[in-house]
Amino acid sequence: MTVAEPIYTVPLPSKGEGMDFQPSERCAEFKERLTAFMDEHVYPSEEVYERQLRESGDAHHQPAVMEVLKSSAREAGLWNMFLPDRELGAGLSISDYAPLAEILGRSHIASEACNCSAPDTGNMEVLFHFATPEQKERWLMPLLDGEIRSSFAMTEPDVASSDATNISLSIQRDGEEYVLNGRKWWTSGALHPNARIMIVMGKTSTDGPRHRQQSMILVPFDTPGVTVLRGLPVFGYQDQEGHAEVDFSDVRVPVSNLIAEEGDGFMIAQARLGPGRIHHCMRAIGAAERALEAMCARAVSRVTFGQPLAMRGNIQDWIAESRIEIEMARLLTLKTAWLMDTVGNRHARTEIAAIKVAAPNVALKVLDRAIQVHGGAGVSDDFSLASAYAHLRTLRLADGPDEVHKLSIARRELAPFIPREEPVPS
Repeated sequence: MTVAEPIYTVPLPSKGEGMDFQPSERCAEFKERLTAFMDEHVYPSEEVYERQLRESGDAHHQPAVMEVLKSSAREAGLWNMFLPDRELGAGLSISDYAPLAEILGRSHIASEACNCSAPDTGNMEVLFHFATPEQKERWLMPLLDGEIRSSFAMTEPDVASSDATNISLSIQRDGEEYVLNGRKWWTSGALHPNARIMIVMGKTSTDGPRHRQQSMILVPFDTPGVTVLRGLPVFGYQDQEGHAEVDFSDVRVPVSNLIAEEGDGFMIAQARLGPGRIHHCMRAIGAAERALEAMCARAVSRVTFGQPLAMRGNIQDWIAESRIEIEMARLLTLKTAWLMDTVGNRHARTEIAAIKVAAPNVALKVLDRAIQVHGGAGVSDDFSLASAYAHLRTLRLADGPDEVHKLSIARRELAPFIPREEPVPS
């Protein structure tokens, strides 16, 4: 039997350039400042944020305390840390930003406070790499300044969007305009009061290669024909930024709103999702760390049958297993970030798929144990565990469901063992 060569190979770095998880000096300095910012500003503001949101009577209200936090973050130099550009961002590598994303993930308000929240980070990266100078001036700069928020419209209700080539929203050229018709849902960020612009993925062609039929285009929310139909709850929770169903009916935008060229949409999506998955996974690990801390604190303080819960063998098992699983997920994610920095996204495809499965599942396991240790309080709104679980559960679907990532990994593992077709004799 002729065995095929692997379909992917990872070029090894030069001798002496092995993996090193020691943070760089800049990363260590940012970690110290960001941790202090979290302790001094973010954690004390969480209760204020929730109270202001509740008192407004609007699930998508922007609490005033958030603008205070954003101002403080800018003053502290903790702004746009995700962008690896020294003029517009912090100039940090993916490996250096990953530990910072974990710290931000410990609080549901920290990322926005530092202008590092999804979907804006991915949208800003798209604009940074692919937009025209005019598009950057009109949309990227206000986003980088935190003046506006943005949305990403890719998923559709009528097709299986786990295969992005299925998307059916039509983008047809008519003279000097494109006309959009279709419907999107899970449009992240669409209900934030400061949302002004969407990056919409649709089809500009139904012919040719399947991966060259899609394009991305900028659509302001106030464009005629754009209708935000509803916000989609997650396990009954309405996210403050919103996940919306949006209808596009004869929506006309200038040809100049197209990002890159017709047919580049799928390529742009893949470029966008690589760093985004590092961000998502490290934030999930940060949420898991905070849940583990809450589990330990509750186990020590709660007494049943004459002993603290922490004395129970099964509780100690949960705590130990949580620590082991968090460390494994973190190391795999850091390895993936290192590969992306050293050999590029293409050669880190297996690891990117793996962390997208591993990190959310680990975080959900830890949160579930923490909820159990808290008893009835764990599923209430008195603690943040239930809300954190609900929103983290979406990560097993967002940016591709677990099953798609596992399929990708399995195909690469199987490839060396699948016989090549014998060449046809000449």
